[in-house]
Amino acid sequence: MKILLVHAHPEVRSLNGSLKQFMVERLVQSGHEVQVSDLYAMQWKATLAADDFAHLEPGAPFDPIADSLRAFETGTQREEVAAEQAKLLWADAVIFQFPLWWYTMPAILKGWVDRVYAYGFAYGVGEHSDTHWGDRFGQGVMAGKRAMLVVTTGGWAPHYSPRGINGPMDDLLFPIHHGILYYPGFEVLPPFVIHRTGKVDDAAYARITEDLGHRLDALWTTAPIPFRAQNAGDYEIPALTLRPDVAPDRSGFAAHVAD
Repeated sequence: MKILLVHAHPEVRSLNGSLKQFMVERLVQSGHEVQVSDLYAMQWKATLAADDFAHLEPGAPFDPIADSLRAFETGTQREEVAAEQAKLLWADAVIFQFPLWWYTMPAILKGWVDRVYAYGFAYGVGEHSDTHWGDRFGQGVMAGKRAMLVVTTGGWAPHYSPRGINGPMDDLLFPIHHGILYYPGFEVLPPFVIHRTGKVDDAAYARITEDLGHRLDALWTTAPIPFRAQNAGDYEIPALTLRPDVAPDRSGFAAHVAD
């Protein structure tokens, strides 16, 4: 398999830095081809702004959607953006590794998504009609590829339980899993979450890497999160709401995951 690792942590000597190196070595030893996008090492520009688009005249109004589409279609995107898109197209699976900061991904990784997920590339694709509302949520350019999050957090596992004060981890990650990964078609695997990072000693690190290694070994056999496909009949189109007979006893994020 060809695997892209998108890594977002500023310190190479951190737990995240060590785990990045472990994952690369484990995947290569298992016979996979690996590319790494180390966003801090790359000094990735996080902001989607007018200076991304060479076709814009000085002083012209900036439309993030329209200008993104024009640059993608005309091949005038910034070189680093096109390079990351090429990595995504190359990969069979993508691993996103980051610390959970303020209940979400670091800004540099969100900026990678903002810039790389161009209109015409990751969204705005496919037929829009009364029966098919675009190639998304189970369809799209990433269909057939797999994605997994490797996330670290300082909090305890109970803090992220269904009754924990931080809210369930599945809910916190839903905007990433469903909105960033499933939207363009990835099969999204359950996340690998590491808690209490400040208390990781040698013994804990050995347990973590053993478990993570097993998850990497099973990257292509692990069952993905069973999100409901948008155009497969569960949703009324164009309202994009679940049919009344689909999960009638559920609402919120959980309703969009099949039994």
